Amino acid sequence: MKWSLAILGAAMTLALGATVSNAHDQAGHFKLNADGTRDCTRLLASGNPDYPPYLWVSEDGKQLEGAAADFLKRVGELAGVEIDIINAGNWGRVQQNMREGTLDMIAGAFFTVPRLEYMDYFNPPFQGTRTVIWTRDNIDIKYRDWADLRGLEGLTVINNSFGQAFDSYAAANLTITEVPNLAQGLGMLSRDRAEYLIYEEFPGKAFASREGITNIRSYDNPVSEENLYLTMSHKSACNTGDLRGRITKAVFKLVIEKAMEDMLEASIQRWGNNTN
Repeated sequence: MKWSLAILGAAMTLALGATVSNAHDQAGHFKLNADGTRDCTRLLASGNPDYPPYLWVSEDGKQLEGAAADFLKRVGELAGVEIDIINAGNWGRVQQNMREGTLDMIAGAFFTVPRLEYMDYFNPPFQGTRTVIWTRDNIDIKYRDWADLRGLEGLTVINNSFGQAFDSYAAANLTITEVPNLAQGLGMLSRDRAEYLIYEEFPGKAFASREGITNIRSYDNPVSEENLYLTMSHKSACNTGDLRGRITKAVFKLVIEKAMEDMLEASIQRWGNNTN
């Protein structure tokens, strides 16, 4: 019996590892022309896979879906390129792929100065967000501003940013442990392994609902209110002035038309259906 359980566990581990590896291996598999140069009619993009209703992993584990993916695909249509939004792994891995140039674009990132070293931002931003403080519902840390977090043990998701100003303040003044993903962070908070968690309002609510976590609360005063941008890797062979101009025009058109409002509503519905 013990051997059977061990074999079953090993098989499940190998299967899960293969799924993750296959998702990672997609990054950098670009379409090439006959002469071996990049075919820039098809781009590879990714993003934070733990970010509903903006992004989450599709049922087959290979793609990302959600409102940000829908927006980026529409941008591609208007710009005359096909954009494939793949699951390239966790948020930290996605950003490393952008540094290496094995991904062309990110479907939703906050602006920070360090990120300017490896990717370009497309203006205008396509969505605004609110980052809030989460605690267990049986305590009140009386959060009003950043200084109220001093001396407390916090959590956030690895490589996440909540705006340049807060990131700088947190690095100098706060004790915040990074965890691999939002589900783990919410679980740790729920089990009293930290005093607070920093994450965006709606994605936090969506994930707590899906994970069945009901003993947490968020505070009305936001940590920050930031904008989401589409970005492009400096090392992408397709990062040319011509393509950046076409993408910028497409983003501007869709923002003026408020296309994201309908995409977000439809995405919330899809995410809700996936949790039931």
